[in-house]
Amino acid sequence: MKKYELKPGLFYVGIKNPTLRTFDIVMRTDYGTTYNSYLIKDEKNALIETAHHSFFDSYIESVQEIVDLNTIDYIILNHTEPDHSGSLNNLVKLCPHATVVCTTPASIYLKAITNNSAIKFQIAKNGDTISLGRNSLQFILAPFLHWPDTMFTYCSEMSTVFTCDFLGAHYCEDAIVDSKIHYVNKYKHGFLNYYNDIFSPFKKHVLEGLKKLSGLPFDMACVSHGPVLTSSGLLNYAMDSYYALSNTVMPQTPKITPVFYCSAYGFTRKIADAIVKEINKISSDYNCQSYDIIEHDMNMLIKLMNESVGFLIGSPTINRDTVPPVLSLLSHIDAINSAKKPVGVFGSYGWSGEAIPTIVARLSSIKLNPINSGLKINFNPSISDDDQIKAYAKDFTDAIASYAK
Repeated sequence: MKKYELKPGLFYVGIKNPTLRTFDIVMRTDYGTTYNSYLIKDEKNALIETAHHSFFDSYIESVQEIVDLNTIDYIILNHTEPDHSGSLNNLVKLCPHATVVCTTPASIYLKAITNNSAIKFQIAKNGDTISLGRNSLQFILAPFLHWPDTMFTYCSEMSTVFTCDFLGAHYCEDAIVDSKIHYVNKYKHGFLNYYNDIFSPFKKHVLEGLKKLSGLPFDMACVSHGPVLTSSGLLNYAMDSYYALSNTVMPQTPKITPVFYCSAYGFTRKIADAIVKEINKISSDYNCQSYDIIEHDMNMLIKLMNESVGFLIGSPTINRDTVPPVLSLLSHIDAINSAKKPVGVFGSYGWSGEAIPTIVARLSSIKLNPINSGLKINFNPSISDDDQIKAYAKDFTDAIASYAK
């Protein structure tokens, strides 16, 4: 693409991918994305981030419009996922004098990603600086935003901070800077989805990251995805949104205890309804309601699941397995913040009932707390099944009471 100078000596050399509709397998990107990379041209030249390997040729052309690759002194990697580092292996072969600057975890990951023992690393510790000549770069460690390897890079002379994935968005227009995008509402939709998909499990770290940025005078945030943010554009919106979304206290009363299920012939639904009735009989504080997964918005169900103090999940067994909508919902568990969360597992079955142990095994593997071995009822629940439904509901609420303390 045509070179774009953000500030004197600071160039955008990133890649646009407007047709991408799925990122990292699980993220919808309705508005495409960008792989942002930046070049500071000074007495010493520094590239900040690289790009996805499949766009390497276009990426290199953008860089070479501005400097000879032999004159690149530093390649700064704020984070090492391959959308950031994918071009590194080819890049260092063309930049023989470049040193890769990154955190200690990043250097470990990059060695495994590139399988290149010849890369020259400089480990950035918190507060370290390097001089480029007229400009300097300061490194600010920001672990778990959203990997252990993440850091921010700050150029005080340019009043600019390179925030990696933090404050970014899967959003692509022709415009590079926020003040020039045309569809602001679509950007905001992509921005919020990006936060929910990537940063919502790390709210504590998000607040710490915002605190670190608050101590830096800057008017431009060069993010790794989406438009560059400016103080006259959407920078304040982005930071305020991150604060509001992360500065939430989980409500303790009433306790959110949803019951999710799928039901082929209504039998699993009957179990769900009986469980809801029994839990609310034990205490109205549990605010227990049932949700047929295929009849509700998946994003709403994911939010309920992750904000709950515990939930129940029901599935029939079809072809010796759990049904796909149940697996889809469970694939969005915030496992990082849900450790030891009580989960009830139930379902009706015909021949065998493998769905229940399959779900229990999955939940156990990601450190949640499935109640006992689940509740299995053969075909249509009858009056004779009432006692075990009541007992299971009681075991679940006992686990909730213990977990919520």
